[in-house]
Amino acid sequence: MHLIVAIIRPHRLEPVREALQEANVIGLTVSDCRGTGRHRSVTHSFRGSQYTHGLDPRVRLEVLVREDQLTEAVDAIREAAATGEVGDGKIIVLQAADVVRIRTNERGETALS
Repeated sequence: MHLIVAIIRPHRLEPVREALQEANVIGLTVSDCRGTGRHRSVTHSFRGSQYTHGLDPRVRLEVLVREDQLTEAVDAIREAAATGEVGDGKIIVLQAADVVRIRTNERGETALS
């Protein structure tokens, strides 16, 4: 089992969610977050004043998948989240040692379905 953590642009959330559904990936956790990457801060002008904006709004997705779903899920996120511009985000894949469904105490891959 793997935990996929993806940091993406907020307006790409719905296309990513749809792509994951098409890939038969169920279960998704979404959190609003802010961050910066390689591009650091951006300077904007507003009513003649310049200001620096260092943390861009992003969405953090967490998806738990079986081994056989991993490649398809990562590809679905990558393709649906991409805009081709700097700041599209990152996908991190972590090994999940175990999963426990709280209600039934099921463990492992049984708890995912």
